Amino acid sequence: MDYIQDRKAFGKPIGSFQNSRFVMAALRTRLDAAQTLVDHCVLNHLDGVLSAELAAEVKLLTSELEGEVADQCVQLHGGNGYMQDYEICRLYADARISRIYAGTSEIMKEIIGRGLGLDDRNHRS
Repeated sequence: MDYIQDRKAFGKPIGSFQNSRFVMAALRTRLDAAQTLVDHCVLNHLDGVLSAELAAEVKLLTSELEGEVADQCVQLHGGNGYMQDYEICRLYADARISRIYAGTSEIMKEIIGRGLGLDDRNHRS
């Protein structure tokens, strides 16, 4: 937010351009929705009822969203997004590991798919 409010293009902060506002609005909405799911999962965990499938869903959603948010923020930074002087450069690189550690996104999808009854090992005769 600080960057797009301070950085100017054509004499105006880049955050004042419609595209920047739309990108930030969409990201804010998706982050708020993800936070709601995280909060729901925390409550389920505290009650001892969090399923592996729902845990996989929230891990998949949030780790993929982290990468998408970082990517969009690099885009808003333009060329500066690749300069190590800017925190977004590190955040972008760090976001990639979230889709790998504690189970890759593909593993999360497998857990979710099995929870949907789509595991053919259960249907063999």
